[in-house]
Amino acid sequence: MGAEGREHVLLMGLEVTDEAAYASYRARMTPILSSYGGAFGHDFVVARVLKGDARINRVFTLVFPDRATRERFFADAQYRAVRAELFEPAVAAALVLGELEAASGDAGAANGVRP
Repeated sequence: MGAEGREHVLLMGLEVTDEAAYASYRARMTPILSSYGGAFGHDFVVARVLKGDARINRVFTLVFPDRATRERFFADAQYRAVRAELFEPAVAAALVLGELEAASGDAGAANGVRP
């Protein structure tokens, strides 16, 4: 992965309004994501928001080898086309909840603590 065994992790919150279109988006964009060495880490469907933006109904992490790779992925023309076709009509809000550099393999683990 990234420098010195680090990964770049992006924590996202979405308001998904069309589950079928969003599932199609994920199916079509995942191979593009994989071609950049990226992957989904944790992925949650949210039943109830206790604090923060109450519209969020999906939370997940995206893991990249480094920040530069993340930026190249989001700028990729093929990804942008899939996003415009499927993501934009299916998602009413997209929020970056956080980003961090984590030790490889620890993406999503809080301070390296494992259950």
